[in-house]
Amino acid sequence: MRAWSFALAAAVALPIAAQAEDAALKAVAARVEIHAIPSLTISDQQFLTGDTDGKQVTVTGELRIAQGAGRLPVVVLIHGSGGMGPNIEYWAREFNAMGISTFALDGFTGRGLTSVNTDQALLGRLNFILDAYRSLDVLAKHPRVDASHIALMGFSRGGQATLFASLKRFHHMWNKSGAEFAAYVPFYPDCMTTYIGDTEVADKPIRIFHGTPDDYNPVVPCKGLVERLRGAGHDIVLTEYPNAWHAFDNPLGSVAPVAVKNAQTVRNCRIAEEPNGVLVNTATKQPFGYTDACVERDPHVNHDAEATRAATAAVKDALKAAFKME
Repeated sequence: MRAWSFALAAAVALPIAAQAEDAALKAVAARVEIHAIPSLTISDQQFLTGDTDGKQVTVTGELRIAQGAGRLPVVVLIHGSGGMGPNIEYWAREFNAMGISTFALDGFTGRGLTSVNTDQALLGRLNFILDAYRSLDVLAKHPRVDASHIALMGFSRGGQATLFASLKRFHHMWNKSGAEFAAYVPFYPDCMTTYIGDTEVADKPIRIFHGTPDDYNPVVPCKGLVERLRGAGHDIVLTEYPNAWHAFDNPLGSVAPVAVKNAQTVRNCRIAEEPNGVLVNTATKQPFGYTDACVERDPHVNHDAEATRAATAAVKDALKAAFKME
């Protein structure tokens, strides 16, 4: 009887192991390319006023071409304030397994940075939007990319860039590629800043994913923005997870919330753009700076496996719809 049980268990285990191996192989990119992207390093005021008098810089992107023939859809991934973290690798594998290529945009290394967690003033937050538009210049011309099916997805600082890259005003000033993103997928973005014309966005789906207890980038201001955009007739959805803190999709993160020591957060700031492109602290009526009293430190992060699974399924469904995949 015991031998029969072992044989039955082995017979069941072999197909399961084969399925797992098959799934792992599907996540392997058919080809990996590193692309140089000419960009600029400019202040947020320069970005907001269209001033191109900045420092020339070359950022890079890792293009992982999924298995499949012809031109494939692509998701551009933008990291957060800590740089290219494990969640970038996680999402790249998930999308590659679907037959979707990925372009992981590194906005730090070419600028001599590895992290800005503890000093956000090291790089204007809107530079990542410019980098994303410049990536379209490269991807739209690539022979293995379907230029009509490129989505933008970002995390934290990169999520903020993803969210506001949808503004038509910014496209008119900075996107010279002739292409546009098919969807915008911001994860736990910073919504503390109000930009002029921020309800005039691209006519593409925007899908925001956030956590209720997030004390790095609170979800409440994002809810307000979502309501304003819905009121303007745009296709935007915010999905909120009750136990997900910041960076909840990091597969190597701690399950218990842990403080990011000395990291800066503007969770208690309210920032608004003035007509001259100056970002103003609405409490002081003075230009905002990271030395302002509203800037705090030590926000928390965690990994929430349940939220990650749910968000992964939701993002895949959103991309299938945006890319018209069967």
